[in-house]
Amino acid sequence: MADVLAAMDWVEKTEQLEHLLRQNNAFITSPMKQGFEAEVVRLHSDACGSYILKIWNKHSRPDVSFQYRLLSVLFGRGISVSRPLGWGIASEGARALLTTYDGISVDPLNPEKMTVIAGILGELHLLNPHNIKGLNLPRYDFVGYHFQGLDGHDDIAIALQSILPKVQMKQDRIIHGDFHPENIVEDGERYTVIDWTNAQLGDPRYDFAWSYFLLRLYLSEQHALHFRSAYTTAAHELQQQELDLYEALGILRWMLLNRNGHVLAKPEVLQHLSRIIASHAVLKDFEFRKS
Repeated sequence: MADVLAAMDWVEKTEQLEHLLRQNNAFITSPMKQGFEAEVVRLHSDACGSYILKIWNKHSRPDVSFQYRLLSVLFGRGISVSRPLGWGIASEGARALLTTYDGISVDPLNPEKMTVIAGILGELHLLNPHNIKGLNLPRYDFVGYHFQGLDGHDDIAIALQSILPKVQMKQDRIIHGDFHPENIVEDGERYTVIDWTNAQLGDPRYDFAWSYFLLRLYLSEQHALHFRSAYTTAAHELQQQELDLYEALGILRWMLLNRNGHVLAKPEVLQHLSRIIASHAVLKDFEFRKS
């Protein structure tokens, strides 16, 4: 680990990282689950503990300095995020972020865990970003950001254009952008939300509805309903008509991501999606082509 970290050009770093850079301990490097845009490595030493180094590939240009600041602020305010230790530039200009290691994927997802997880999302959505100085959260065009690659998918575009006038998008809260079980880790009874690449000023109703839909799609209606009940207790209640509209946007986004190869799904998942759409209050009357 010392060699890996020493080879980095650190732009910002904490005193803890400076201490690690002075160590001569032997560290074990273990690859973690990889994404489309980044390599994730666990760095471990019995003497110094475990850390996560995330290196984005050279074709990706995320604002890692923003992620570092955001995690610093959220960690300081008691939100369950990894503590950031530094960010810098690796070989060939790749950006990297070093954080604490906070456990393994949440499994299994029982009702008690669902309650805690929903509470974390609720706490995030209750934060008022306008009271946080120097954070400078980005605010993106909703369609332009969440529906990249829409050209050539007229069926999705038609449904999207029909739904958007019925919602009043309020981009005034911090949203995670991809809150789901694979982005939550646990260590004992402590739960931590990871991967803040899509964090931005957004609408918490959409952020919740995206998570709710993913639970319906990949786990069960029971998981989704428990998540909704716990979130309502932690933050605020969404009326069914409002949830249907925002969930419909999430379903359309997932369909587009799947068609463009950004999310892969087994045949049984796609069959389940078809059943969800066929009975969905908002989407059931639209004609969608088969992928």
